[in-house]
Amino acid sequence: MKKYLILFVVLCAVSCTGSLDRVPSTDKVNQVLDDWHNAAEDADFGRYFNHFASDSAIFMGTDATERWTVAEFRPWAKPYFDRGKAWNFTPVERHVSFSDNGRTAWFDESLDTPNLGPARGSGVLIYQKGEWKIAHYNLSIPIPNTIADTVVAQVEKALQEQSSNNSN
Repeated sequence: MKKYLILFVVLCAVSCTGSLDRVPSTDKVNQVLDDWHNAAEDADFGRYFNHFASDSAIFMGTDATERWTVAEFRPWAKPYFDRGKAWNFTPVERHVSFSDNGRTAWFDESLDTPNLGPARGSGVLIYQKGEWKIAHYNLSIPIPNTIADTVVAQVEKALQEQSSNNSN
């Protein structure tokens, strides 16, 4: 009887553990991010936006004004998708890490882009309803330190021009 009780307890313990108690899969996160980038290149609006966790997920673009919820980003991006090709970001390198409970992943990636040159993306994915979804994405353009002073001066000049144009 004792053997059956032990077997019962072990079977209950094993059957009650969720799939996230196992090591989360970097491959699954990479598949989501790769498909998300491919959906933009293919101008597949529905597939692209289906990768976000919710309408309140965040997309941050390269311009200082580009911080959108998905609900705000969707209408901004729609014309780019409607023309047949939104944008093309090709991952060159990516690093993925996971929270202890395996329900949150964060990543950084180096990207090759035809219009921005080398770029960088970073973000957070959450595991919900059996799928990895993007909760936050930040696109940036890395600037070599050797030209940072020049770029900073150009940014300050552009911001001053925008400020004076907005006040007129």
